[in-house]
Amino acid sequence: MHYMKKIDHLALDGHALELFLAVLEEGSVTSAATRLGLTQSAVSHALNKLRRIAGDPLFAKSGRGIVATAHAQALATKARALIDEMRSFAGGVTFEPASAQLSLTIAANDFQRDLLLPRFFGHVAAQVRSLNLRVIPSQSPSPAMLRENRCDLLITPLPPSGIDIVQKRLLSDHYVCYYDAKTRAAPSSRGDYLAARHITVVYTDNERLDFDRQLAANGFHRDIAISVPSFSGVPSFLRGTPMLASMPSLLASGVMRGFAHARIPLASRTRALAELPMFMVWHQRYQKDPAHRWIRAQLESVATMAAA
Repeated sequence: MHYMKKIDHLALDGHALELFLAVLEEGSVTSAATRLGLTQSAVSHALNKLRRIAGDPLFAKSGRGIVATAHAQALATKARALIDEMRSFAGGVTFEPASAQLSLTIAANDFQRDLLLPRFFGHVAAQVRSLNLRVIPSQSPSPAMLRENRCDLLITPLPPSGIDIVQKRLLSDHYVCYYDAKTRAAPSSRGDYLAARHITVVYTDNERLDFDRQLAANGFHRDIAISVPSFSGVPSFLRGTPMLASMPSLLASGVMRGFAHARIPLASRTRALAELPMFMVWHQRYQKDPAHRWIRAQLESVATMAAA
């Protein structure tokens, strides 16, 4: 005689929870599989197991993707808490870099990414057994990115706020005016600067640079000829033109190599506008985590090198 086996809550495992959260965040089994380095069938198999344990379909088809059921949304909070508990259970008190296999996700826009992360990767990879780094765009960062574990660390000039969000200043840069010295001289006056046509960055979520927002708020009107979604898009538009691009000074040795740059000729009260701090931001849950603390220390020393 056959009978239905009682659903066993102890069959729940951390990998299945991580997978469930990845599907929830990506809105697709395929993307979740790619992110976790698994096959689609492995993800589907684990989801089915989780559906049986949870007694809920968890996801429903919606257009091309899938959407979480109300029950799945409620379970997500519990799943994150459970994973955090497992992490602290396994974390022990010490962290040994030499034997560590690290898998990190860092959110950063292109300036922060190019300035710090290649050097950070090399610096950390040399000290650990293995390192996988995933970089995602931070756009205009939200506390949810950290609360929902979409990234381990966030590098941004505008840290999101929340009582559970911790930040630390890594370095401070300032904006300068880049131009092609073959086609024009540096803007000599405020009038000269404001009369030029400008190239700037507007991120894909329609978020403007803080510098541009502040300038507009202070009543400075500029003719923005071209907006690109990242700093790396600026050089090809600027080269050979009399246009100007106001961007961080630390880009001079990176994407803006080959261009001249000068101080932005605006009144001293706008000097403060040109300041550009850079913060690393993380969730409170990692505050005392030994591995996370070590990683933060590595990022700090790399930022000190980059600023120098």
